[in-house]
Amino acid sequence: MTGSRRRGWKAALIGVLTGSLVVLLGACGVVDTDDDRRAAEELAEKHFPGQLKAIGARTLFPGSGGSEVTFAVTDDRDAVVRLRIDTDRAEEGTCDRKDCAPALAEAVRRGREQAADFRTLKGAFDDCGYEVVALGPTGAPPYVVAELTNATVTKVLGEIGECVRGWVAASGADSRLARAQGSYVNVVSPSVADRRDRGKESWPAVMRLTRSDLLASLTKRAYFSASYGIEAGRVDTTGSARAVRPFRESQKFGDTVQNAVKERLRATYPRVVMTTYQGIWRLEPGRVDRQTGYVLFCPEPDARGRCVNSDDAALVTTDEHGRPVGKIRLVHDVREGTGMLRLPPY
Repeated sequence: MTGSRRRGWKAALIGVLTGSLVVLLGACGVVDTDDDRRAAEELAEKHFPGQLKAIGARTLFPGSGGSEVTFAVTDDRDAVVRLRIDTDRAEEGTCDRKDCAPALAEAVRRGREQAADFRTLKGAFDDCGYEVVALGPTGAPPYVVAELTNATVTKVLGEIGECVRGWVAASGADSRLARAQGSYVNVVSPSVADRRDRGKESWPAVMRLTRSDLLASLTKRAYFSASYGIEAGRVDTTGSARAVRPFRESQKFGDTVQNAVKERLRATYPRVVMTTYQGIWRLEPGRVDRQTGYVLFCPEPDARGRCVNSDDAALVTTDEHGRPVGKIRLVHDVREGTGMLRLPPY
């Protein structure tokens, strides 16, 4: 009887807490986004009649409160407009701490601009035979599909470099891209791209290609990031690339490198201590199974047995698993005092 009564009290308590949570969330406007969406639609119809169609809304709790309402643009199938709005603040004429009308106008301007930039990017890559299958959250970098092997890496990087050259030229000499010092393109394997979360074709292209679930489906396996230098609007189409690994795989790679280098350094520095520094590992030209990067170390530990603000580095080339191949080159005085690293280029 006592056990039954105790279970009854637990059930009642859970019910009360659950009900209180629902009331609390409802008071915060978290249970649904209906009011925010309705207010945003009314705002859109008032200032952009017939031009915007609400296609979604998500709550912003527990960040700033309210919702982010997403609109398609009726005369631009690529553009997406996102407006952050809270009905309580909207009644006072504010959206995301700004006046609602100017905030919406800015969101529309930004959405149209991003769509135009996307078409420029897509056109350049379509012309050179590479489909853009995703975009970074801000509209860059683009993601394309290719199988990089020792036999193909030089050719593929050169072809993508020509895409970047076309992209820069089409963007115009005064564009942010042309004035930049470099550009990046992420390259995913066909097997990963085939299983990506494609979303709905009816969604605006910029919305569909920048979704976090799409990017997650493309980056759950290792991929390559190709970089191209830009100087005065001219692109070095040769490019270079680095492997980008998921967190656990990256940690395993780093541990393998550091442990192997530590063993080699013991002959010179018996008390050597490695840091957990994970730098950039660039592919060797013409190879995807050889990559070069730095690891940091201290010839001996500090008073607490640690390696802090290391001033010594080892430049090492490894295979794809992190096992060193060839000689290790030591570089000293790589830090400005206890501040920034000054690792020589390689």
